[in-house]
Amino acid sequence: MKSRHLSIIAKKEFRGLLSERTILLAVLLQLFVALFSSFLMVGLTSMYDLASLSKYSHFRYNVGYAGNDSQVLSYLYASPDFRVYRMDLSTGVAALKERKLAAMIWVPDTSPDAQEPVKITLYTLQNDLQSAIVDVKLKDIFLRYEKDLRQVRADRLSEQPMPLEIPPSRGAGEFFEFVYGLLIPLLVFMPAIIASALIIDLITEEYQHDTLETLVSTPVTFSEMVWGKILACEVLVPVQAGIWLLLLMVNGIAIQNAGLILLHVTVSSMVLILLGALTALHYRERTAAQFIFSTALVVVILFSLALPSNPMNLLTRLSVGMAGTEQWLVLAVVAGVVVLLAYATQRYAERISRINHTG
Repeated sequence: MKSRHLSIIAKKEFRGLLSERTILLAVLLQLFVALFSSFLMVGLTSMYDLASLSKYSHFRYNVGYAGNDSQVLSYLYASPDFRVYRMDLSTGVAALKERKLAAMIWVPDTSPDAQEPVKITLYTLQNDLQSAIVDVKLKDIFLRYEKDLRQVRADRLSEQPMPLEIPPSRGAGEFFEFVYGLLIPLLVFMPAIIASALIIDLITEEYQHDTLETLVSTPVTFSEMVWGKILACEVLVPVQAGIWLLLLMVNGIAIQNAGLILLHVTVSSMVLILLGALTALHYRERTAAQFIFSTALVVVILFSLALPSNPMNLLTRLSVGMAGTEQWLVLAVVAGVVVLLAYATQRYAERISRINHTG
């Protein structure tokens, strides 16, 4: 196998990639995610943690207050998040419907030491993002008032409650989970998935466009043609992943062990690319090969995620500088799988080449 022939095939495929609109669109999508990762972090984390969204809001919201004067009113006036307006309940609800208010609060005339509970009614707009933020901010005020009521009514307790020592929240938990647990693994492994799908297109198009006979008639062998395409797809992975990591760092996201991350991604991507190449060589038809490979890819990903030291978990720990010596064991195992798949790909390509020459 000549390196000159491999480079010729790889350069040919690189030039052809510019016409692959699907691949370019996928790359541009990843570029958008990497460039605006901080913005996406705020939007996506708010989908499962509204409290995280309230941290980024510094706007003062107009709220209406009706009913009895209570400690809630004092807390509202002292809060930097609200402008409080005293008004009748009907007037406040009408203003809320017209979006002149963000919320309307009604407090009954129940005294703090009364026997019955204090039932505060909160009016907000349904299915409204602003209302979700206001709910989170008002929750803190209501919890403070609830604590006051518990102190006033403490003499009614027949049993002494057990104190709970809850460690204080460190904050930014949703940032850590999203960026290091989802965003970084998604960005650096997506080029590997794209490259594995690309190798199927590059091999099957030789059969569908009837250009295989032309390539075989040249000094380039069939095996060199296959490995040249594999090389072109493999080179794309660390280049893309490196750019994504660089863009994440530009966004202010600290990433450690970037070189080791690229090494693991490069070796792991070779597994997927070789699986795609074997699938394409066997089926020789793009639709069937892509379907079979996509199904097998799901199985491979689910199996790898079930392992305690799977590549995704290892990648997260590498990016925060917490990976141990087991990373080298994982790398060795993956490299061993690459060697086996490379041997199978070479033998299968040689077999197809002999069939083409004799048939």
